[in-house]
Amino acid sequence: MMILVTGATGFVGSALVRRLLDEDTFRRLAVAVRSDDRRFPDRVARHVVGDMDGATDWSLALDGVSAIVHCAARVHVMMDTAADPLEEFRRVNVQGTLALARQAAAAGVRRFVFISSIKVNGEATPLGRPFTADDTPAPLDAYGISKLEAEQGLLDLSAQTGMELVIIRPPLVYGPGVNANFAAMTRWLQRGVPLPLGSIDNKRSLVAVDNLVDLIVTCITHPAAANQTFLVSDGEDISVSELLRRMAQAMGRPARLLGVPARFLELAASMLGKKNIAQRLCGSLQVDIEKTRRLLGWHPQITLDQGLKKVAEGRSREARF
Repeated sequence: MMILVTGATGFVGSALVRRLLDEDTFRRLAVAVRSDDRRFPDRVARHVVGDMDGATDWSLALDGVSAIVHCAARVHVMMDTAADPLEEFRRVNVQGTLALARQAAAAGVRRFVFISSIKVNGEATPLGRPFTADDTPAPLDAYGISKLEAEQGLLDLSAQTGMELVIIRPPLVYGPGVNANFAAMTRWLQRGVPLPLGSIDNKRSLVAVDNLVDLIVTCITHPAAANQTFLVSDGEDISVSELLRRMAQAMGRPARLLGVPARFLELAASMLGKKNIAQRLCGSLQVDIEKTRRLLGWHPQITLDQGLKKVAEGRSREARF
């Protein structure tokens, strides 16, 4: 079985490639990358496809492939400088994805696993009322809209061609080498910076990259995964305050948290034009993975604390070099 992984140099894609190679020393694997500056083991067929959009030619990368895991995307960014962010997201995440899927179906690919985003569901949940995989989508930003439009296009294509489709919508993904807000949080804790985040009583779902990759691998071949949408998490929801405390504990550092009420943080952020940041820190976003457990017999392979420990160990290794 030949598997093609797109976005193979990204955070999730590179972790998936390592897992696929480690678990089967005879596995045939292909990767599609933007440029030729990344090396892979000899048993990986590497295909340079350039930028991803509606005109990308995937023909060489699809030769002999029976399953695709599509991780490549224009990802969500906090300060987008594109003149028209939605159009730019659509060019890559919608047009690029559907061009790949159409060519894949024509080439006889049997299953297409699409890594989407929980942002398709929305940005927040009432406390104790998590998103489910079958909720009506309600994306609010350009990235989430583009992922929903890609999902809808893939569903139509799957119905027309018979190519099996699996959609996975992860929340925040973390692990060794993670960037963005999670990396900033670990840096603050490592430096002992006092943070005004000690009184936030929300609930957020996270997923360790190891758990997400394990679900992806399951969905490549599991018969019950065909034509389904799944949510994924570590199976434990946690407040931002508790996350900081447990991350600090994993790092062997004190968590210097100040008990500033969430409403004051939200007010200050609004005055500074940072309302979205306050929403992520103070609001809840929970996901229900019961469908994933029930249909696939899947459960998270590592706990939240084990995932945080891996992040801490990764930071420690980086500090030594």
